[in-house]
Amino acid sequence: MMKRTVGLLAFLVLGACSGATDTLSTATSQPAAVANPDIVDTAVAADDFNTLVAAVQAAGLVDTLKGDGPFTVFAPTDEAFAALPAGTVDDLLKPENKDQLVAVLTYHVVPGKVVSGDLLGKALEAETVQGSTVDIDATGSGVNVDGATVVTADIEASNGVIHVIDAVILP
Repeated sequence: MMKRTVGLLAFLVLGACSGATDTLSTATSQPAAVANPDIVDTAVAADDFNTLVAAVQAAGLVDTLKGDGPFTVFAPTDEAFAALPAGTVDDLLKPENKDQLVAVLTYHVVPGKVVSGDLLGKALEAETVQGSTVDIDATGSGVNVDGATVVTADIEASNGVIHVIDAVILP
């Protein structure tokens, strides 16, 4: 199975663990923060995932990602989406491309809660909600998921954990 990594999707990986608490405290210290935010509320509050949140809404996955979980999300930032070829995001957000959008987004989600400490020193494949597997490599100085680097790890949510990645990964 051929896997491509396209720059900047940031839908959660694990890596620079030291930055995770800074991102979480920023997200939860904003006005109108939810007392026990789920993955969606955490992404909305972080303010770096506007494109991801819009995509999750367009794909009809909000209720799923607000569900019990637990989920591990490898979350690309707005910058990651902006690095995709021109027109890619706009095309994915079109109603006629909803199935493709769902496939891309669910490829960034792994069932269960996997924190960085569970991965350190390991190289493994993890099955995604989309049905394919992602390659996770934490044997070096950082963590990579299908070639994307985890830039912030272990952002806790009530129904799982988010790892920010620097690229959009594709099934």
